This record gives sequence, structure tokens and C-alpha cells, in this order.
Amino acid sequence: MFFIGKIHRGILAALFAVAAGLLIWGASHTAAVAVQAQPVKGVNLPVVMYHSILPYNTSRSKYIVSPKTLENDLTYLQQQHFTTVTMQDVISYVKDGTELPEKPILITFDDGYYNNYVYAYPLFKKYNMKMMLSPIAHFSELFSEKDGGHKTYSHATWDQLSEMQQSGVVEIENHTYNLHSQKGRLGAKKLKTENTQEYQVMLRKDLQKAQSMIKEHVGVDMNVFVYPFGAVSPEALPVIRSLGFKATLTCEAKMNVLTHSENCLIGLGRFLRPPGESSAAYFSRIMK
Repeated sequence: MFFIGKIHRGILAALFAVAAGLLIWGASHTAAVAVQAQPVKGVNLPVVMYHSILPYNTSRSKYIVSPKTLENDLTYLQQQHFTTVTMQDVISYVKDGTELPEKPILITFDDGYYNNYVYAYPLFKKYNMKMMLSPIAHFSELFSEKDGGHKTYSHATWDQLSEMQQSGVVEIENHTYNLHSQKGRLGAKKLKTENTQEYQVMLRKDLQKAQSMIKEHVGVDMNVFVYPFGAVSPEALPVIRSLGFKATLTCEAKMNVLTHSENCLIGLGRFLRPPGESSAAYFSRIMK
């Protein structure tokens, strides 16, 4: 009986040890699952992409919206308590922890059309809001040297870009000097026939030319690169970083989440603003 009692006590001790181990494992497993389930903390940043602003759209282009549509967008955003920010605000938040407004939004205009100066710029001044403009430097150079002023196809001149930048309403950023074609090379994308070195030499030369020309004529040191057509090549990033750019913007339709990691500034997504959709419908769709 004494021997059997010792066996029973041994079995009970073993069972208690197993039970304790299971409790510890269960607690640690639950804690691990809880940690894994925690969402990544950050600030949502929707970025809207416009191109031409014209009162007519005879070509039915998805890149043209009317001044009335733009004004409706701006008033809708204010009613919904969004605050427009610049890319410098965004960079300062990520790098230095500078506070952003509760509901930030970035409004961008690609290519630097003259009609942005005529129609968009006055609206942003009227509502005390911010916009980012990314001109193709070659076309601003071209239209600064000849008669422009055609709202459909002309590009903003150096003087017009300078006026907008000095207003404090418009932020100017790099959209290449002359890499904005869909024939042959797609935007700033690497050709299949190029090796990496050839491509990077070409890209560096173009971006440096845009940097120096806009610095000379507009007085801006740009530190954001906007990919033409959203055409991205991985070989471009080392060049972009080496030239001092802090952020890049694409045409990928996605919501951005800002953290304090500088990697979140690379490949920011943007939502194209098409014509024919109400402000409420458009912004409700992209905020999902």
C-alpha cells in the first residue's frame, strides 16, 4: 500500500507539472497572439491626383475635371474637417515627429499645366488650402520662351510657377526634366535594352537638370520625386536617394499609412480624381 501511495503521489505530481506547463504555455501563446493582432499604428494619408482643370472636356479625358468639380471637392473636404498638408509637413512628421492635423490630406497636380494656374491656384487661395504641383521642367522652359496662354495644352511658365510657390499655397516638386512620354520609354522607367549603369546615368542627368532649372527660375530645392505615369523601376531608387529626395509618389491607388519610419515615404500611393463623380461619392470611395 505504501508503494502504491508513492506511485499515486508521483503521478499526481507529474499531472500538476503538466497542467502548470499548459497554463504557462497558454498564457504566453495568448499574449503572443494579442501582440500579433495589434494593428500597425500610424496616420492615414489619402493623396488625390489631378491633372488638367478645364470647364470643358470635349476629349472625354479621365485626366480633366472642371473648375466646379474641383471647387466642390475643396468645400466637401472642409465640411468633412480634412486639412490639406504639404509634403514638407509629411516629411517633418515622419522624420521629426512634428504633429499633423487630425485628418490630413495631400492634393497633387501633375505636369504643371497652365490651366492649373488659371483655375486651380485661385481656388486654393480662396479656401486657404494647400496644393502640390509637379511640373515637367522641359515644358515650363519651352512655354517660358514662346507665346503660351492656351488653357488646353500650355504649361505654366517660370514666372507663374514662381508666383504660385511664393504665395505659400503651392508646393513645387520634381516630375523630371523631360521623361514624360509613353513612346519608347514609359516615363522614367528603365528600358529592357539598357543595363543598370546606362539607365542610372540617364536618370541622374535628367533629374539633376530639373533640379537645377527649377532652383534657378523658381528658387526651390525640391526633395520629392513624382514618377511620371507611376512607372517605377527598382534601379531608380538608388539614384533618387543619392540626389537627396526624401519621398516618392506613384500612381498606385492605395491609402498611405504614415509612421516614423522613413521607408513609409517611398512609393506613396495616390487616387486619380476622374470627372463625372460627385465629391461625396469619390471621397467616400477612396476613404474605404
